[in-house]
Amino acid sequence: MQLISCPWCGPREEIEFHYGGQAHVAYPSSPATLSDREWGDYLFFRDNPKGPFAERWVHSTGCRRWFNAIRDTATHQVLAVYRPDEPKPVIS
Repeated sequence: MQLISCPWCGPREEIEFHYGGQAHVAYPSSPATLSDREWGDYLFFRDNPKGPFAERWVHSTGCRRWFNAIRDTATHQVLAVYRPDEPKPVIS
């Protein structure tokens, strides 16, 4: 069982969390003007790198708060967690 560290509750088992997609994806500034293709690109097309990747997670069975995590997609190791109002940490 992998432990994920919630920024508010501390380390908890991974079954308490749910993945929420790529972090730092800005909502369109003028959503009413987007074409169907542009909406599709916004909703469904995300980065898919091998290595460190910024993701959104929610502590669904704990505090129910959203946070961001940098996770290595090749090893599944969580490299950093941070609150949504904090800057993205630099991972070398």
